[in-house]
Amino acid sequence: MTTPKKSVLGRGLSALIPKSPPKEVSLRTDEVGRDTGGEGIIARVDLDRIRPNPFQPRTEFDTESLAELTRSIVEKGVIQPITVRRVADGYQLISGERRLRAAQSAGMAQIPSYIISVESDEEMLELALVENIQRETLNPIEIAHAYKRLIEECRLTQEDVADKVGKDRSTVTNFIRLLKLPQEIQSGLKKDLISMGHARALINLPNEVIQLRIYQKIIDAGLSVRKVEQLVKAAGKSSAGSPRHATVRQEPTSSIQSVEEKLRQALGTKVSVKVKEEGRGEIVIEYYSLDDLDRLLDLFAAIEKTHST
Repeated sequence: MTTPKKSVLGRGLSALIPKSPPKEVSLRTDEVGRDTGGEGIIARVDLDRIRPNPFQPRTEFDTESLAELTRSIVEKGVIQPITVRRVADGYQLISGERRLRAAQSAGMAQIPSYIISVESDEEMLELALVENIQRETLNPIEIAHAYKRLIEECRLTQEDVADKVGKDRSTVTNFIRLLKLPQEIQSGLKKDLISMGHARALINLPNEVIQLRIYQKIIDAGLSVRKVEQLVKAAGKSSAGSPRHATVRQEPTSSIQSVEEKLRQALGTKVSVKVKEEGRGEIVIEYYSLDDLDRLLDLFAAIEKTHST
């Protein structure tokens, strides 16, 4: 049985860029110059009458590429119209912020604009999101914020958002979880210093201090996602002695004491072997400072490297 394909967000790119764009026409105005024209037309609109899109999910604009676009517009003009909607005192941008900014930098007075009807703020946010996502112009943090805004401002569930953008719910959840990371790590993800895989691994660490410490290791040593996952797993084991994991410890036998001593000598820290029923148990490795934890993580990585060669 074929699984039905999830619907994409809102009206999709077809709402922003018509398949067969109409010819450019002149705006119809009344006796005091107010626009009285219809929808679905392309017309030249005064730049000073266009307001930014308050729902724009994109926050990063590369200065160099914007300068290149400005030079292109100076030479050839705006090839593809921006998309706007009418509002009480002019127009509101829906898509094409880079073109709008470049046209302003180029000193243009007007810009060709595709004028459409958008009834609600929710649809504005959806159109801005789909335009950027389908063009793959958003970084992971921008996507995460866009999903969060759809949930908070448009009162959608994660399942609703997943259906609208044609993604699995787990994908939406994983993006939103990125916003729990420290700002320094979020910034690194925006700048491509780390990958989405690195970030998802760091989320599983118990606190920001350890997250930042391992994040710096990724930057300094160029660690792979798999290596970071191993470090995160090791760090999780090191903190397994928290109260919620505590069990009643039985009196250690001489063999258990011998194992503890061998591990203590190998790791250079206190190690407790806790015996449970049916031959099960756990090993708790203690550390006494962040530097001590760092030392242990390096040790685990060296042991893993030895056994993998």
